[in-house]
Amino acid sequence: MGEEFYSSIKLVSGEEIFSLVSIDENDGDPIIVLQNPVVIKVITNQNGQMIKIKPWMEIPSDDFFIIRLDKIITMTEVNNELIINCYNNYIESDDDEVLTTNPSGKVKISDRMGYLSSVEEARKKLESIFNNKDHKEG
Repeated sequence: MGEEFYSSIKLVSGEEIFSLVSIDENDGDPIIVLQNPVVIKVITNQNGQMIKIKPWMEIPSDDFFIIRLDKIITMTEVNNELIINCYNNYIESDDDEVLTTNPSGKVKISDRMGYLSSVEEARKKLESIFNNKDHKEG
């Protein structure tokens, strides 16, 4: 079996997958061995880019998959540290899907996500509204 490398692979089905790959020559009929293949989508919005990672195949619990060369349109080695770190964080986590903006796998909370105040501040505001409503009715 050949050397392992990270690769982005475009299949004849149209799928694009990312995986740790090795090539097995297999008596002149090479096969591609994929370890933990995933689908990576890069999402761009007003806050920048986010990376969404999910398993290539949802049901199987196997980590290794074999693909013949005739099922591949193209493949390229990936050296982007951000993508590789996000992939490795995903593989080590128990999540079925990860959305991340940095290699640590953590997304910072912002006002655009709906976070407007602390629980204590919200409780005080709601109590104030409730108490004012009681005074108006009574």
